[in-house]
Amino acid sequence: MKYKIIFLDIDGTLTDSRKLITEKTRKALMKAAEKGLIIAVASGRPEPGLAYAAGELELSSIGGYLLPFNGGIIKDALTGEVIASNTISREALETAYKTAKEFDIGVITYKEGDIIAADKTDEYIALESRINGMPVRVTDKFLEEIDFSPVKCLLTGEPGLAEKAEKHLAELLVGKANVFRSEPFFVEVVPNGIDKAESIKTLIGRLGITREEVIACGDGFNDVSMINYAGLGVCMSNGCDAAKAAADYIAPSNDEDGIADVIEKFVM
Repeated sequence: MKYKIIFLDIDGTLTDSRKLITEKTRKALMKAAEKGLIIAVASGRPEPGLAYAAGELELSSIGGYLLPFNGGIIKDALTGEVIASNTISREALETAYKTAKEFDIGVITYKEGDIIAADKTDEYIALESRINGMPVRVTDKFLEEIDFSPVKCLLTGEPGLAEKAEKHLAELLVGKANVFRSEPFFVEVVPNGIDKAESIKTLIGRLGITREEVIACGDGFNDVSMINYAGLGVCMSNGCDAAKAAADYIAPSNDEDGIADVIEKFVM
């Protein structure tokens, strides 16, 4: 088999518009796994937000890997072993908080299964809560409560404001943290040097797999690096222009079982 591992983004890629994995896509991936293809779920979501996908694909029994926080954590789904874990600095956290205040947008991080929001919530934080199945707790003492080093901080706001905040924050944190938008309304702040491509390099290096043996499927801004890096980079037809430009193959949309199409064409 030419390809040994497939990395799958969740939202807009593995799941359809209902945030569900269709039976056709699930069966295609399970058949590929039976043939020896390793399944890895790589998402900007926190680890609890990967539980549904991991369960549907039976990764805790057949094996596979979880890469939450855009690969800030790499975890063996079968054994529970944490292969890699990275956190952002206190400076990055405080700068993200100050930027959110300056642009009057939301800012959150994650603590013990909760989403911690600074001062207020908004529709985008509500969306993050819903898709990950995590409750939101609002605090007016955000920096005091986050007395640990988080894996990720997320700024949320109307796309125009989010774009401006992203550019401003990226300038402030150059060389100190990686700043990018995973959705038009989500600005991610993750450890410097951490993105999906770097996390893939770390994992396949451990597994003895070459980049030519990697399939990476995504649709969003935060998928561009892994689509570029993989031997076969795939963007869904519903993906953003940047992800499409990076791709070797444009698959049918997430509502048209695009991942099943990839498996049928390139694996089976």
